[in-house]
Amino acid sequence: MYSNNNLYVAHSDNGPICLTGKMCNRHGLIAGATGTGKTVSLQVIAETFSQAGVPCFMADMKGDLSGISQRGKMTGFIEKRCKLFGIDSPEFQPCPTRFYDVYGEQGIPMRTTISAMGPQLLSRLMQLNETQSGVLNIVFKIADDKELLLIDLKDLRMMLDYVSKNAALFKTAYGNVSAASVGAIQRSILAIEAEGGDKFFGEPAFDVNDLLDVENGKGVMSVLAADKLMLNPKLYSTFLLWLMTELYAQLPEVGDLDLPKLIFFFDEAHMLFDGTSKALTDKLEQIIRLIRSKGVGIYFITQSPTDIPDEILAQLSNRVQHALRAFTPKEQKGVRAAAQTFRANPAFKTEDAIMNLETGEALVSFLDAKGAPSVVERAKMLFPLSQIGAVTEGQRLDIKNALPPRIKAYEDYFDRESAYEVLTAKDEEDAAAEEEARLEKQRELEKAEKAKEQEKTERTERAERKQKSSSWTRTIFGTLVGAVATSVARNVSNSVAKRITNKTAKSVAKSTTHKLTKDILKSIFGQ
Repeated sequence: MYSNNNLYVAHSDNGPICLTGKMCNRHGLIAGATGTGKTVSLQVIAETFSQAGVPCFMADMKGDLSGISQRGKMTGFIEKRCKLFGIDSPEFQPCPTRFYDVYGEQGIPMRTTISAMGPQLLSRLMQLNETQSGVLNIVFKIADDKELLLIDLKDLRMMLDYVSKNAALFKTAYGNVSAASVGAIQRSILAIEAEGGDKFFGEPAFDVNDLLDVENGKGVMSVLAADKLMLNPKLYSTFLLWLMTELYAQLPEVGDLDLPKLIFFFDEAHMLFDGTSKALTDKLEQIIRLIRSKGVGIYFITQSPTDIPDEILAQLSNRVQHALRAFTPKEQKGVRAAAQTFRANPAFKTEDAIMNLETGEALVSFLDAKGAPSVVERAKMLFPLSQIGAVTEGQRLDIKNALPPRIKAYEDYFDRESAYEVLTAKDEEDAAAEEEARLEKQRELEKAEKAKEQEKTERTERAERKQKSSSWTRTIFGTLVGAVATSVARNVSNSVAKRITNKTAKSVAKSTTHKLTKDILKSIFGQ
């Protein structure tokens, strides 16, 4: 319940306990063992912010938070709480709600681009080592220098391939890019795709300013369906890290407002820090410290405060601590650590109280108007005015159909020209140029071969012509010589025949003629 910039969320023996509006951007923590009431406390605080006109973003792990979109109803438990808190007739009411889903199955898709995610968060998502992260940074720098857009995973894969093939060209200006590192990154991309992470990258990219909407004076509740996303904890935590980073980068400085512009609930917060590098933890600490000046409050929900690094835990000033169980020395140590984060109350021992809290009961300490933490109180959390439990598929569909057109537009996926298309076209051009060069070389070879064959043919023809010419000359010459010889022989024969009148004399003359002809031919042709 909200009034005069105070948000009434719990009740102790000393009366109502309220969050101070202008201190809500100093972040908070909701902790406690499973089944102690953390989710209901989150719902109570979130809907109280909504009533105050403050939009909220929250991840819904089991579907239970979807009920915040529906009107609540009286139950025996709520009736007892009403009497205990002095509430006559609670006004049950829903909160304006939008359902989102990274996979686009239970709500509007929430996408971002590879460029917006950046190499640091992608390295965490792909669990790259230092060397591989360095290579990824080089790839991003080259893409930026060459004005190549990195929108989805196929863009990143194509860019990696391009840099790898041209590693020698980039070595001097950007550094060494090893094939082994590129191969490791490519395998990580395949793993992300196998988990459905490829649906998270693309356009239209989600605009975080759409989380700041208010309808009819109430802050809009943006509920992310996270039951499937939880199965891929790296994607889940990296997604929320990106969201916080985008909020910090895009929102203007506003200082301390009477009420925050947005409250960001981060359920299962331990996932954010599991396997996170020191550099990324330091960056997260910086964002949490500075984002409050942008009017954003971040509230972590986890089982134990020890799940959160001390540097970040120290910045979570508004605390709701549900029961913790302590059956082992390690668990007892965790209880002591949780107790030490509160300003002590002389009325009870904090450490003992943590282990004896009932379901729906919590130790509560909020900042006062001056920014000082209040003395810890043992209190009962208020009941939600919205529905406790999940909505039906029909109700979820009705909410989706009633969304503003600009929110529905996130469903219309498109794929504009980016690194993949540009580099693919370049590869095709290079391949076409190589093919043309190959064909030109082949044509040159064929031309040379044809010229060689032509020359050979011409040589053969010249030889044949020469041979024919020589043969013809010999034939003609022989014929002429033969004719001359025959004529000479005939003349000689006639002359001799005139002198020799008998048959014997003619025979001798004929023999003499043949011999003379033969001798002449032999002397000419050397035969």
